[in-house]
Amino acid sequence: MSENRDWMGARRAVFRSLAGGVSAAAVMSLLDGESRAEIAGNGEVVGEPGRPGRAIQRPLAKSVIHLFMNGGPSQMDLFDPKPELTRRHGQEHFDRIAGEVEFPDAAGSLLGSPFRFARHGQCGMWVSELLPELSRHVDDVALLRGMYTTNLTHEPALYKYHSGSEFTGRPSLGAWITWGLGSENRNLPGYVVLEDPQGLPVNGIDNWTAGFLPASYQGTRFRATGAPVLNVSPDFTEPSEVTQVERELIRRLDRLHQQQRVGQTRLQSRIQAWELAARMQTSATDALDLQQETAATLELYGIGREPTDTYGRRCLIARRLVERGVRFVQLFINSQIWDNHSSIGTALPAACERTDRPIAGLLTDLKQRGLLDETLLVWGGEMGRLPISQLAADRNPRSSGRDHNKNAMVAWLAGGGVRGGMVLGATDELGFAAVDGRVGVPDFHATLLHLLGLGHEDLYVERAGLRERLTGVVEPRVVSEILR
Repeated sequence: MSENRDWMGARRAVFRSLAGGVSAAAVMSLLDGESRAEIAGNGEVVGEPGRPGRAIQRPLAKSVIHLFMNGGPSQMDLFDPKPELTRRHGQEHFDRIAGEVEFPDAAGSLLGSPFRFARHGQCGMWVSELLPELSRHVDDVALLRGMYTTNLTHEPALYKYHSGSEFTGRPSLGAWITWGLGSENRNLPGYVVLEDPQGLPVNGIDNWTAGFLPASYQGTRFRATGAPVLNVSPDFTEPSEVTQVERELIRRLDRLHQQQRVGQTRLQSRIQAWELAARMQTSATDALDLQQETAATLELYGIGREPTDTYGRRCLIARRLVERGVRFVQLFINSQIWDNHSSIGTALPAACERTDRPIAGLLTDLKQRGLLDETLLVWGGEMGRLPISQLAADRNPRSSGRDHNKNAMVAWLAGGGVRGGMVLGATDELGFAAVDGRVGVPDFHATLLHLLGLGHEDLYVERAGLRERLTGVVEPRVVSEILR
């Protein structure tokens, strides 16, 4: 018996040493990607493998592609034209909004948009000249022009947008959704993050954390080029027959170990995780293999040309992932591409040029494949921008920029369950604050959950006597005006 214990202990040590080779999130998400989690007797959240997640009401969408625009896109330069702001360009206004400016020493006078607007589509939606490709799809888009948030600093605003709280340590939106619904593909993680090769966003991996939910529900980072998940591929090749014999031996050893420890659900979870991780070696590689796509599809996304190549690749991979049953796919773009404190006349066009064609290509591709009705696209950043210039001594938009604004921001949704071709909400005459059809971040989250068949009140974890929810303790509203 002692020899058996020594053998089992040595075997476990070997496989623990292998754990660093595969992302823990990827492995664990494979494990219970199709399961709902529950609370153990000690108050800790655990997963129950094998029990599929279920929506509590009829879902209008099956999956989400979240196009997050780091830094805070300027609403009055993209989707919310302000003739009055243009008319009053150069007038002093700082004294009226002094308490809402993050960098008051650099605050200047009113800055009219240097970009032209036009109406597009049958709905007549106003869109800036900077988004010519997206403007062709406005009849599929529901635009929220009355959004706002609660903090004008990036770090807490990002936490708020992604987790519902301004503080770190809470589960992200993608974690909540995959915890509630699971994944439809047991060979891939339920929550995938397509990282930007140019670097991590502000707050880093905290943007896709699982918080107090099981680690299995945090986002799994995939790369758009090279190996999709680092260290998931074997270091050497061997005949498939040898691999199958090895896996069967491991499976039998695991079952023997488990039989001696009846009722240890975590052990069962780990065993299933490794079995599924093996299948991910081929599934993840296949999902990211763009050579399977036609030249016309690659051109649609702007792949193979600059500056759209890297973002186009990730948009196409996002389609391939939801096509394979991944529940939540999130695209970040390097650091703060939309944080235009200066040179908005050149920096904002550059951000749009990099993303406009790939996003329009994604909309086209989803629609022509019949996937748009079941896939929810979400576009937006963590805040908006101010109507005054960033540089006090210079009102030239080629050198001036805009500071952060928590009182007004813009977002749009398209696809599963969303009424296209509509605009909800309005800001004041200068674009400083949302005044009509106001949608806070909790309302936004509640609406996304509703579209996926999850009630915001019913998706909770009991911790320390409190029912923790994505939407917090303040009662949000589902934005029913944009629902089909």
